[in-house]
Formats: sequence, structure tokens, C-alpha cells
Amino acid sequence: MAFQNLSSRLQETMRKLRGKGRLSEKDVDEVLREIRLALLEADVNYKVVRDFIALVKERATGHDVLSSLTPGQQVIRIVNEELTQLMGGSQAKLTMSPQAPSVVMMVGLQGAGKTTTTGKLGQMLKKQGHRPLFVACDIYRPAAIKQLQVLGEQLDIPVFTLGEEDPVKIAAAAHRHAQSYNNDIVLIDTAGRLHVDEGLMNELVNIKNEVEPSEILLVVDAMTGQDAVNVAESFNEQLDLGGIVLTKLDGDARGGAALSVKAVTGKPIKFIGVSEKMDGLEAFHPDRMASRILGMGDVLTLIEKAVESVDQEKAERMAARLQEAEFTLEDFQDQLAQMKKMGPLDELLGMLPGVGNIKQLKGLEVDDNHLNKIEAIIHSMTPEERRKPEIIRSSRRKRIAQGSGTRVQDVNRLLKQFNQTKQMFKQFSGSSKGRGKKGMFSLFQ
Repeated sequence: MAFQNLSSRLQETMRKLRGKGRLSEKDVDEVLREIRLALLEADVNYKVVRDFIALVKERATGHDVLSSLTPGQQVIRIVNEELTQLMGGSQAKLTMSPQAPSVVMMVGLQGAGKTTTTGKLGQMLKKQGHRPLFVACDIYRPAAIKQLQVLGEQLDIPVFTLGEEDPVKIAAAAHRHAQSYNNDIVLIDTAGRLHVDEGLMNELVNIKNEVEPSEILLVVDAMTGQDAVNVAESFNEQLDLGGIVLTKLDGDARGGAALSVKAVTGKPIKFIGVSEKMDGLEAFHPDRMASRILGMGDVLTLIEKAVESVDQEKAERMAARLQEAEFTLEDFQDQLAQMKKMGPLDELLGMLPGVGNIKQLKGLEVDDNHLNKIEAIIHSMTPEERRKPEIIRSSRRKRIAQGSGTRVQDVNRLLKQFNQTKQMFKQFSGSSKGRGKKGMFSLFQ
């Protein structure tokens, strides 16, 4: 999970501050020393760390903070605000041309995930009502064109290609094609190299001059740490980037690149890759990320994920069935599937305020294995068993356990918890009848 190590260290440090009635400059210095070490261990650029600590110290040792009734909380607030500013301050949105089509150049080194990110961004824009066009300008990497065509077919997004023609000519022809076919956004997948070289940059500059893009996005691999920042500096000098996309942030437990790149290059992070799936691209919100790092949660992103992932029609039907206490294991299976669409369980829990601290203090390991086990057990049941769990006797439980690769005890536990939940909803449903037709379950609709 992104920032896992940094988040644990900072949350432990912040926990020492909470509830302190008084703070001295020495207390603040000790906290800042721990924050400095945590940031350096997270591979944050040392100059960025130096400046960050200086800013926090200047604000945290002021008279208004040290003499306040809650100095610890004030310091935490300052750290949160400065972390937010360090990562850009506010969300930086995609720059669009005033006249369609808008052209977005996707640039970066080979292996950073540029083509896949082009697909993810295309899907995101399509969901927002745009009509994107993919353009295959990487004529050097074997199968690059084919990869983009496969993504286009998968996402139902058209792909423009002229084979191994000059990439500058391809980009220009694609722009004209978009105008003719009413595509309002052109996503150009350019070639990459294993390192920054003159040939690569000249080609990209020529494409830029030809199509005059409204946005140039640099795709960099977050797991390369400070190398990602160095790459961003090199590309920015030549192309004047509009923003940065950090891929594989879900695999980087340190997150130093995300905390350094804006301060070093002056260019904002606009999107982050959080999974390998096509919906695994998110708009980057510095304030929300800072809150998550400090264990304050990210409820807004959690709500957005829920709205995007949950089938509203199914949710309303489920609410009605809950109201009558008629839900079955099939309904439960549907709810699990919708929950899994929202992302890994530990990531979702991390968006709830305070949960990160609880996990850390109690040493809890949260993963999706438990949900997968429940899903396997339900899948091993017949449709009749899912609708009428009361018919599942001893022999059926053994068969279900064997079919799901679990133990009979696991099947027993699931059935017991399901029955208890159903009984609870029956009680709630009965007590809510006198308070209107929908009662308390109207909250779910």
C-alpha cells in the first residue's frame, strides 16, 4: 500500500502529541527529528525534507501554538497543511483546449506503464462523457501498437494508427481524424526509451510543435523513487510538462516520489495509478492524500468509490429486502462483489478516520483473503442452498467445504453469522414499522 511505512511512522509520532497539555520547543524539535527521519526513509528528496521541516518548525514554535490549549493538535494540523502544500496544495485538473479536440500527449520512459495508463485515462474520460481517440505513435517497441488496439477494443474506444509511419505525421493525421469524427479528446501514446536521450526528446518536441497539445502528461514509475523525480526534471526541461502521472503507487510502500516531484519540478501530480485494473487510475488530491498519510482518513474518496462502484438499482432492491428481512446468501454474494469493485479492503479501511491507528496499535492484518474465502463458500452452494440456507445440514456442509477448499468450521461460522445478521434485521424491521413505511432502512436508499 502506498506510503505504508511513512504513514506508520508519522502516525506513531503524531500519536505522541495528541492530548499533550503543554509543548516546549524541545518537544517540537524531537517530533520534527522523527518526522525528518521518516521522510528520508521514505526516499523523499533531502532538500525537500530540509525545507519542509523548516516551514513546520517556524509555524509550530510560534507563540500562538505553544500557548494554545491544544498545542499537540495544532502541530498535527500544521504538519497536515504543509504535507498538502508539499504535494501541490489542491487538485490539478486535466487542461482542456477551448476548442475541441483537446490533445493530450502521454510521454515517459519505456516500462513506466505509459500505454496502460493511456487506456486507463481513456476509460476515465469516457465515463465522464467524453469521446476519446487513442493514437498509436510508439512505432519502435514491439507490439506497442497491438497493445493499444487491444485496449481500445476492450474499452470500446477507437484507435488511430498508420503502422510504422513517422510519429509526427501520425499525430497530425490523428488530429485531423478527430475533428472529422467528432472525438473531443486525443490521447497520443508516444514512444519511450530505457533512458532519456536526444533522439527521444527531439521526436517528442516535434510532435508537440505539430499538434500543439493542451496537456503533456509524464508517466513515471513511483517505485523508482528519486529516479522518477530526476526523469521528471529531464522531461520538463525539454517539453514544459503540464502534469505528472505516478504509476504503481500501490506497490510503493515509501512514496518518496509523490512527496518530492512537485517541489522539485514545480509540476503537479494529476493522476495516480493504484492498481493494474483499467479502473485503477485516480485523480490526485493532495489534501486527501495528506490526511490518509496521517491516519485522518479520506472519506470523500471512499464516498466517490462507493457511488462509482455500487449498482444503485441493486442497492435499492437490497434495502427493500433488508427492510422485510428477506435477504439471502445470494444478496450477500452481490454485496461482496460490489464491495470488491471498490478496491482492496485494507485500502478502503485506511480511508476511515482513525482506522489506520487502530490497525497499527492492535497489530491487525487486514486483507481480502477472508472475503475470498466467504465468496468461495457461497459459490460452492447450489442456488437452492443460497436462497434457503436452513436446508444446509451436515452432509451438505461437508460438500460445500470440500468444494470451496475450506473447512466445515468455516462454513458453520459463515452460516451462524448470516443467521445472526438476519435475526438482527428482523428485530430492527419490526421495531421500525410504527415509524413510517420505510423506517430506518430508508437510510440505505
